Amino acid sequence: MAQPTKDRWHKQPTALAGGIAIYLSMSLPLLYISDFSTIVPHFFRNSNPPPLPSIDAVIWLGLTFLFIVGLFDDFLRVKPYTKLVAQILVASLVVFLGFRLHWLTSLTADTTLTILWIVGITNAFNLLDNMDGLCAGIGSIASVYVAVLLLDKFPYGSVVALMLFGTTLAFLIYNFNPASIFMGDSGSLLIGFTLAVLTVCYPEMEAANTISIYAVPVLVMMVPIFDTTLVTLIRTLSGRKASQGGKDHTSHRLVLMGLSEKGAVVFLYAVTAISGLAAWLVSTQDTLTSPAVIIPIVLSFLLMGIYLAQLRVYPEQEFSLLRDRPYTPILMELTYKRQLMLVLLDFFLIAFVYYLSYRLRFDTSDFPFYFKVFLRSLPAVIACKFIAFFTVGVYRGIWGFMSTDDVFVQLKASTMASLLSVAAVTFIYRFENFSKGIFVIDWLLTTSYLLGTRGSFRLFLETMKRKTLSGQSVLIYGAGRGGEILLREILNNRQLNIKPVGFIDDDPLKEGKKLQGYTILGPFSELGSVLDKYPVDGILISFRYNDTSKLESVKESCKKRNLFLKRFNICLEDVDLESR
Repeated sequence: MAQPTKDRWHKQPTALAGGIAIYLSMSLPLLYISDFSTIVPHFFRNSNPPPLPSIDAVIWLGLTFLFIVGLFDDFLRVKPYTKLVAQILVASLVVFLGFRLHWLTSLTADTTLTILWIVGITNAFNLLDNMDGLCAGIGSIASVYVAVLLLDKFPYGSVVALMLFGTTLAFLIYNFNPASIFMGDSGSLLIGFTLAVLTVCYPEMEAANTISIYAVPVLVMMVPIFDTTLVTLIRTLSGRKASQGGKDHTSHRLVLMGLSEKGAVVFLYAVTAISGLAAWLVSTQDTLTSPAVIIPIVLSFLLMGIYLAQLRVYPEQEFSLLRDRPYTPILMELTYKRQLMLVLLDFFLIAFVYYLSYRLRFDTSDFPFYFKVFLRSLPAVIACKFIAFFTVGVYRGIWGFMSTDDVFVQLKASTMASLLSVAAVTFIYRFENFSKGIFVIDWLLTTSYLLGTRGSFRLFLETMKRKTLSGQSVLIYGAGRGGEILLREILNNRQLNIKPVGFIDDDPLKEGKKLQGYTILGPFSELGSVLDKYPVDGILISFRYNDTSKLESVKESCKKRNLFLKRFNICLEDVDLESR
């Protein structure tokens, strides 16, 4: 049984032997179809290296060994370094039998990198088993994409991936929230190892383009890689052991933002599916097209990492290793003057958007010629856009506070940037071999990314504020300008310790509508029926009362229902300049 502890997420004692079911479901059919005789020649080599052995047999040997190690850990608890040694041993066996990533020309470096990949992905899935249904669900989705990717040229690997899909999907029935059984290390190590080896098989195929050899395995495994990197980096910078358990994983941070447990897990399912789809697209496209798929995915994960890293998780001071150091002032500049980060982000996005405009404008046969035009004009376009952005004032806005005026600034900046770019290529290159359509597409994409990136900062902050509100539940009486200002004050001032449920307002035309995302539930005369549906602790009046009899009626209603009553007030006070 897995007992609840301070650094674990589950609250109830839960069965921990699910890894046994996963192992039996994988190992028995694998044992039946595996050809172990293909492994023997690798231990008696001559001058001619033997062909790659049966992938079924290789995976069976590795997952059996890791299952035994994981089972010992589930029941007896073994040291983290013991598990690491076991993972290095099975990874070394896979490489010894001839499987490599083929990412580097140096055989030594590529061998080392392959071992690190297998160990890293195996550990990543082990760390990913931190919330009901997360590891099994992501393993199931990833295995489907691996099966599709390997189907044509590595069918035996595809069969293993489909076995893993069936196993994890069946286990998910009992492991999804609320879970009746956990897989433990004996299950998560098995899933991670199997997928790690299968992704190593992809570079063994004749890939559609060079980029896909590197990008496809990473994209399929993007969520576990992201989670492990985020957790390891933040724990290390905070002076905590990377191997130490904790409630600081991606899934936990999503719950801290306000998602439910199921919502956080399903969100990561969706991210895995999108990343896997990107891997499939890259595997079918040429080298010049692949960046149009890869770059948006990488930037999305980068932004998600920036957002989630800002959430406070540890009771002690986070990022303690970066504090009180000689380089701390520089880091503070980068952190708090975030316009510097925006400039770097814009630099990459400007180049990508200009590239994407060419890719959308020209078909595969024409693109290689116009790609040279793109490369020649890129520096001038980047310079023109930054001149426009600085001139119009894109970087003068405050991080996280985007208003209507800021939207107009972004539109002006995008338009001016496109006009300057057209003027520059006309002056320098006489617009030779350029297309007007390129700059129309570029303007649309530039406007979208400017509004999207800036708006995402505001959206993230607003969502986090709303979802993490806690305290006494209140109704706001008055859905006018005062009610809007009061709501903003509640969202931005946690010391008030109140959480709005909605509005009440006597204007019948406002009933059922929403103000800043909160519903206007009805007039004050229907307060009783509202309270039957939405239990609250008190009422906040957001406007000045001219009718004292009405105010007395509100007081009586609050006394009768044992509710507190407060009035929101904004005023300017004179300060005595003479007093000390």
